[in-house]
Amino acid sequence: MNNEDYPGDAIDWNGVRYRTILSTEATGGKMSIVDSLSPVGSGPPRHVHETEDEIFIIVTGQCKFWLEGEELRRGPGETVFIPRGSEHTFQIVGDRPCRHLVILTPGGFEAFFAEMAAGHYSISTDMPAILAAASRHNLRFTGPPLELG
Repeated sequence: MNNEDYPGDAIDWNGVRYRTILSTEATGGKMSIVDSLSPVGSGPPRHVHETEDEIFIIVTGQCKFWLEGEELRRGPGETVFIPRGSEHTFQIVGDRPCRHLVILTPGGFEAFFAEMAAGHYSISTDMPAILAAASRHNLRFTGPPLELG
Protein backbone atom coordinates (compact mmCIF):
# COMPACT_ATOMS: atom_id res chain seq x y z
CA MET A 1 0.00 0.00 0.00
CA ASN A 2 1.42 3.36 -1.00
CA ASN A 3 1.30 5.77 1.94
CA GLU A 4 3.18 8.64 0.27
CA ASP A 5 0.12 10.90 0.23
CA TYR A 6 -1.08 9.86 3.68
CA PRO A 7 -0.13 12.06 6.65
CA GLY A 8 2.85 11.05 8.74
CA ASP A 9 1.04 11.49 12.07
CA ALA A 10 -1.19 8.48 11.43
CA ILE A 11 -1.04 5.40 13.64
CA ASP A 12 -0.80 1.93 12.14
CA TRP A 13 -2.69 -1.12 13.37
CA ASN A 14 -1.90 -4.21 11.28
CA GLY A 15 -1.52 -2.26 8.05
CA VAL A 16 -4.53 0.01 8.53
CA ARG A 17 -3.55 3.63 9.08
CA TYR A 18 -5.72 5.86 11.25
CA ARG A 19 -5.47 9.61 11.75
CA THR A 20 -7.88 11.55 13.95
CA ILE A 21 -8.74 14.72 12.08
CA LEU A 22 -11.34 15.99 14.55
CA SER A 23 -10.80 14.89 18.13
CA THR A 24 -13.35 14.16 20.81
CA GLU A 25 -11.72 16.87 22.91
CA ALA A 26 -12.23 19.48 20.16
CA THR A 27 -15.98 18.78 20.09
CA GLY A 28 -16.62 18.50 23.81
CA GLY A 29 -17.26 14.77 23.35
CA LYS A 30 -20.00 15.19 20.74
CA MET A 31 -18.15 13.54 17.84
CA SER A 32 -14.83 12.63 16.27
CA ILE A 33 -13.66 12.06 12.71
CA VAL A 34 -11.04 9.48 11.81
CA ASP A 35 -9.34 9.33 8.41
CA SER A 36 -8.52 5.70 7.62
CA LEU A 37 -6.43 4.11 4.87
CA SER A 38 -7.07 0.37 4.67
CA PRO A 39 -5.49 -2.29 2.43
CA VAL A 40 -7.49 -4.59 0.18
CA GLY A 41 -8.88 -7.54 2.13
CA SER A 42 -8.80 -5.78 5.49
CA GLY A 43 -11.84 -5.47 7.70
CA PRO A 44 -12.91 -6.21 11.28
CA PRO A 45 -14.93 -9.12 12.65
CA ARG A 46 -18.67 -8.54 12.84
CA HIS A 47 -19.39 -6.24 15.77
CA VAL A 48 -21.72 -3.79 17.51
CA HIS A 49 -20.94 -0.32 18.85
CA GLU A 50 -23.25 0.07 21.83
CA THR A 51 -22.85 3.83 22.24
CA GLU A 52 -21.71 5.33 18.89
CA ASP A 53 -23.35 5.96 15.56
CA GLU A 54 -20.87 5.55 12.68
CA ILE A 55 -20.87 7.23 9.30
CA PHE A 56 -18.44 6.05 6.63
CA ILE A 57 -17.59 8.38 3.74
CA ILE A 58 -15.60 6.59 1.04
CA VAL A 59 -12.88 8.78 -0.47
CA THR A 60 -10.98 6.24 -2.63
CA GLY A 61 -11.30 2.53 -3.31
CA GLN A 62 -14.22 0.19 -2.73
CA CYS A 63 -15.73 -1.17 0.46
CA LYS A 64 -18.24 -3.96 1.01
CA PHE A 65 -20.40 -3.55 4.13
CA TRP A 66 -22.56 -6.06 5.93
CA LEU A 67 -25.21 -4.26 8.03
CA GLU A 68 -27.83 -6.25 9.91
CA GLY A 69 -27.84 -8.97 7.21
CA GLU A 70 -27.80 -6.63 4.19
CA GLU A 71 -24.75 -6.35 1.93
CA LEU A 72 -23.85 -2.95 0.50
CA ARG A 73 -20.97 -1.83 -1.72
CA ARG A 74 -19.75 1.72 -1.65
CA GLY A 75 -17.17 3.67 -3.65
CA PRO A 76 -15.80 7.19 -3.78
CA GLY A 77 -18.28 9.85 -2.70
CA GLU A 78 -20.71 7.33 -1.21
CA THR A 79 -21.70 6.90 2.43
CA VAL A 80 -23.04 4.36 4.89
CA PHE A 81 -24.78 5.21 8.17
CA ILE A 82 -24.51 2.59 10.92
CA PRO A 83 -26.76 3.33 13.90
CA ARG A 84 -25.45 2.42 17.35
CA GLY A 85 -26.53 -1.07 18.38
CA SER A 86 -26.45 -2.36 14.77
CA GLU A 87 -24.50 -5.49 13.97
CA HIS A 88 -22.11 -4.79 11.09
CA THR A 89 -18.73 -5.29 9.49
CA PHE A 90 -16.93 -4.27 6.32
CA GLN A 91 -14.13 -5.36 4.02
CA ILE A 92 -12.01 -3.48 1.53
CA VAL A 93 -12.53 -4.97 -1.95
CA GLY A 94 -11.23 -4.27 -5.42
CA ASP A 95 -7.64 -3.69 -6.46
CA ARG A 96 -6.60 -0.68 -4.39
CA PRO A 97 -6.64 0.52 -0.79
CA CYS A 98 -9.68 2.33 0.51
CA ARG A 99 -9.43 5.70 2.16
CA HIS A 100 -12.50 6.59 4.16
CA LEU A 101 -13.60 9.00 6.83
CA VAL A 102 -15.36 7.57 9.87
CA ILE A 103 -17.54 10.00 11.80
CA LEU A 104 -18.34 8.77 15.30
CA THR A 105 -21.08 10.29 17.46
CA PRO A 106 -20.48 10.69 20.29
CA GLY A 107 -16.70 10.78 20.03
CA GLY A 108 -14.22 8.68 21.93
CA PHE A 109 -14.01 5.40 20.05
CA GLU A 110 -10.88 6.54 18.21
CA ALA A 111 -9.03 5.73 21.45
CA PHE A 112 -9.69 2.03 20.71
CA PHE A 113 -7.63 2.28 17.50
CA ALA A 114 -4.81 4.00 19.39
CA GLU A 115 -4.84 1.31 22.08
CA MET A 116 -4.75 -1.47 19.48
CA ALA A 117 -1.86 0.16 17.59
CA ALA A 118 0.13 0.84 20.78
CA GLY A 119 -0.22 -2.81 21.85
CA HIS A 120 0.51 -4.18 18.35
CA TYR A 121 -2.47 -6.49 18.86
CA SER A 122 -3.48 -9.04 16.25
CA ILE A 123 -7.03 -10.36 16.00
CA SER A 124 -5.74 -13.88 15.39
CA THR A 125 -3.46 -14.06 18.46
CA ASP A 126 -4.37 -11.37 21.00
CA MET A 127 -8.12 -11.74 21.47
CA PRO A 128 -8.11 -11.56 25.30
CA ALA A 129 -6.45 -8.11 25.22
CA ILE A 130 -8.63 -6.99 22.30
CA LEU A 131 -11.82 -8.13 24.06
CA ALA A 132 -10.81 -6.29 27.24
CA ALA A 133 -10.20 -3.08 25.26
CA ALA A 134 -13.43 -3.59 23.31
CA SER A 135 -15.37 -3.82 26.56
CA ARG A 136 -13.85 -0.54 27.78
CA HIS A 137 -14.95 1.09 24.50
CA ASN A 138 -18.50 -0.35 24.44
CA LEU A 139 -17.69 -2.62 21.48
CA ARG A 140 -19.00 -6.17 21.26
CA PHE A 141 -17.76 -8.71 18.69
CA THR A 142 -20.54 -10.90 17.28
CA GLY A 143 -19.05 -12.93 14.42
CA PRO A 144 -16.32 -13.42 11.85
CA PRO A 145 -15.00 -10.97 9.26
CA LEU A 146 -16.50 -11.02 5.77
CA GLU A 147 -15.16 -13.53 3.25
CA LEU A 148 -12.78 -12.01 0.74
CA GLY A 149 -14.63 -11.05 -2.40
